[in-house]
Amino acid sequence: MKRCKHVLTLAAVALMIQAGLAFPVMSAEKKTEVKPAAGKKAAKPADESSKKVAIVNGTAIVQLDLDRGMEGVIQRRARTGAPMDEVQLKAIQMDVLNNLINRELLNQETKKQKIAVTDEQVNDRLSKIKQRFKGDAEYKEMLTKMKLTEGQIKTQLKEDLAIQALIDKQIVEKINVSEQDAQAYYDTHPEAFKQPEMLRASHILVTVDPKADPAKKEEAHKKIESVQEKLKAGGDFAALAKELSDCPSKEKGGDLGYFAKGQMVKPFEDAALALKPGETSGIVETQFGYHIIKLAEIKPEGIVPYAEVKDQLSQGLKSEKVKAELDSYLAGLEKSAKIEKLITQ
Repeated sequence: MKRCKHVLTLAAVALMIQAGLAFPVMSAEKKTEVKPAAGKKAAKPADESSKKVAIVNGTAIVQLDLDRGMEGVIQRRARTGAPMDEVQLKAIQMDVLNNLINRELLNQETKKQKIAVTDEQVNDRLSKIKQRFKGDAEYKEMLTKMKLTEGQIKTQLKEDLAIQALIDKQIVEKINVSEQDAQAYYDTHPEAFKQPEMLRASHILVTVDPKADPAKKEEAHKKIESVQEKLKAGGDFAALAKELSDCPSKEKGGDLGYFAKGQMVKPFEDAALALKPGETSGIVETQFGYHIIKLAEIKPEGIVPYAEVKDQLSQGLKSEKVKAELDSYLAGLEKSAKIEKLITQ
């Protein structure tokens, strides 16, 4: 269910402060811009990856930083199947560069304000990141692929934690959203809280590949028929789901929770819509196998009650205020900084 479409999260507002390598680690050695002596030519970078793409108050951002940031964005876009032409790629490149510049401005400000981060905080954050991998081998594979060392990751995490502390201190802690603010937004934006008709159903699934040979399909069908006979004999649906269903929902007695039209495959949806609450379907075939469906409830179309969304709404309104204040704060840092972009759109 999509609720409150405007709602952002503070994690999204925090720009590049996400742990988990959402943004690229800066180069291991940040070089201060030094002009060559009179009559001498500047040395060429050892390779393309060390070419400077921007300079922020004398600190260089290099091509490798930009490439890492680009790779992450492009991979996320590719997963959506959205095509990208040269114009879009250039726009993404400039967005990533601007984010890197903003991150460096914030990083430099943490040093000016002497914001300290302990090794314990860094190690704790790194430990949480490692938990996202299946094992140490997968984690090390990521390091190799990204051309990173654990030391570089720790350096970024230390900077990220300091930047988050800066944002919290300068912005987040100063912003409050009152109950009246949240209620007023809810009352004046009913379209943001519309809820379509929702069904709640449970099912028992016997899986079979649609391309399986007739013998396997027959075996699966006999199994679902035996389940159907048990139900007709008075068997408990949830208990049979836990015992016999092939769906992970078996752990909840087959409960699939609430879903709207269009969220389930059509044969399943059609069968569920044909039921009244408390009724059980016949055998329904889908691409996943054979189902027996029990409809629990129909929740009519309407507006989500304020009590159900007030916490999320308050968080979202605060996020919007934080975003606006952060933009203003960054604009102030940019105004007093010397920034050179060495690539253009």
